[in-house]
Order: sequence, then C-alpha cells, then structure tokens
Amino acid sequence: MINLFQYDVVGERKIGHIEGIAPGAEFHRRVQVKGNHLHGHNRRGISTLLDKDGRRISDAIVLHGGYEDDRDDWDIIRYTGASPDADKYKVNGVPKLRRDQSWDYEDNAALKRSYERGHPVRVIRGWKGDKRFSPIDCYRYDGLYLVTDIRTTDAQSPAPDGTPVKICQFDLKRLPDDRQYPTDVERQIADVLDRRHEVPEGGVGHEAAPDEADDEADAEDEPAREEKFPETRKVHVQRLVRDGAVTRNVKRLYDGECQMCGLRLLGPDGKPYSEGAHIRPLGKPHRGPDVEPNVLCLCPNCHVGLDIGAILIEDNWSIVVRSGAFGVQVRRKLKRRPKHKIHLDYVRYHREWWLSRQSAP
Repeated sequence: MINLFQYDVVGERKIGHIEGIAPGAEFHRRVQVKGNHLHGHNRRGISTLLDKDGRRISDAIVLHGGYEDDRDDWDIIRYTGASPDADKYKVNGVPKLRRDQSWDYEDNAALKRSYERGHPVRVIRGWKGDKRFSPIDCYRYDGLYLVTDIRTTDAQSPAPDGTPVKICQFDLKRLPDDRQYPTDVERQIADVLDRRHEVPEGGVGHEAAPDEADDEADAEDEPAREEKFPETRKVHVQRLVRDGAVTRNVKRLYDGECQMCGLRLLGPDGKPYSEGAHIRPLGKPHRGPDVEPNVLCLCPNCHVGLDIGAILIEDNWSIVVRSGAFGVQVRRKLKRRPKHKIHLDYVRYHREWWLSRQSAP
C-alpha cells in the first residue's frame, strides 16, 4: 500500500519536472523560486546547471519585463539572450545593449546547448511581463517549454553610437498539456488527496533583463504583502496537482465577493465561498491560459452565466445580461481591483465567441 504522505520536500533542481511542483504554482519572491529548485539564481534570467558530460545546459528562464525584442504569446515565446552587466543600460526603464551579444557567453551557450540536446526548459513569469499573462505581484511557474530555434539577429535599438547590435535570440514552444505534469501514478495519488484535503496555500511572487539587478535592487522592486510566504514549501503529494494558486490569488483580492453581482457567500465556518471563472475557457477549442488576467472571482450563478454566454462583458467593463434569471441583480459594471489587471483580449474573445453563436433574446 502506498503511503500518501511519504513525500515532504520538493525535488532537487534538474532538467524537466521538479517533484511536487505543478504549473500554476506561485511564489512571492525570486528567492522562493530558487529555494524550490525551479531556477538557479536570484538575479539572472537564464538558469544553468551541469549536464551528464559536465557541460552547462539551461534548465529554466524567467520572463519579467525583459528586452524590447522579447515576445510572449503564451504557447510561443521569443526570448533575448543574456549579456554582462557592463554591456547593458536603460532608457525609460527599458533595457538596451551597448554591444553585440555572444554565443560564447555562458548563459547563452547553455540555453543553446539545451536546444541542441532537446532538453525542456522551465518558464517562470513575473508580474512585469506581458500584461496578458503576468501574475499579480509574484512569480508563477508556467510549465515546460522546448527551444525550437535559435538565431543571431539585429536588436530593435542600436548601440548608443548608432551602430546595429546583434542579439542571440531563442524561440520556445510550450509542451502539450499531457507533458506538463508528473507520471500517471503521481497524478492519481494527487487526485485522491485533492478530493480528501483542501490544498494548502503556497507562497505567491526575467528580471528587468537577464543578469541585471542585484539582490538588493530586486528586493526593492518586489511589492510588500500582508501574507507571510515561506522560503521553501513543505510539499506533500497534493502539490503535484495544479494548486489553484492563480484562482486563489484572484479570489483573495476580492475576499470572495462576486465581481458581477456583489454576492459574498459564507459557509457555517464563516469562510467565503466563490469560484474562479476563466473568461477565455481552458482547453480546446479555446485554449485560454490559466493566468490572473483571464480569471474572475464569481459566485456560482454568475460563473454559470459567464460560461454559457448568458452574461457578456463590454470593453468599458459594462455587464450585459443576455438571458436567464438571477436571484441577485448584477452590477452595471464589473468590479475590478487595481492589482487585478483583467485583459481585454480575453473579454473580447468571450464576447465574440458567444455573439457569433447565438443572438441576443
């Protein structure tokens, strides 16, 4: 018989999955990302370790407001390589380069070697990344990606003297969902635990550019939170399932209050009950991402209304009730907290999907 509570620490840093941590796990600080073996540094964008032959490969990257040549489309990422600190400067907070990047620079060479050897790379997103996918004031592990192509190309911005700057550029593609989680046995064990136990809340949190800010500057850059976040989690098998950190993060902002109707359901224990609703649904055919800008805190009624297209949201955040009967009157406009950066791309997708399939009554 399997002892379901045998595992009590995260696995060591390696290529691929880290035991006990599933995509969606969130961490307040970079030191926690490192402490949970997802990335090897507190400062650098590209994490490296030794392969079996003793040569350095990359196991992870961080996206957190990097170079202007970077592009994040969730499933596909275009990522700019690393440079020594002396080669970098900023204009209006955007990192620029004084001279060409080199494939011989250790971090670039390591990520290039992962491409050549077909090793997957863990991707961690910070709150300064693309607004469509960034978490709320934290860092989030978003799963495994494969480097599919590399190239040398010109940066958008020239050097201070006007000469073109060559950059090392990487294309990454997210692995299919069935390759984002541990083994089938571990998933089955995790499913049992998920039904029997409430999943404990974990901590929530590319530097401005790879290798850029020092630890002190990084600490100043990260927001203060009222919650206390552990340096390293005590992890049981239930951490193998998606831990719901994304939806819990959103629900915590609203203290369980429905963003559409204002209803706040309380259980006998006094704890609020609400649901995390994805605006652009997960899975096929929608393939919406499990990220805070795509999640609302709703009561069960409004959640169902959103899911069946009975409720739509306009670009000005007005709520349109197209059909159905509701026990509580919905608000004129969606309630939004300043930290909750709901992205209009998801709102428009949801609205256009349902308007194209059924006419309003």
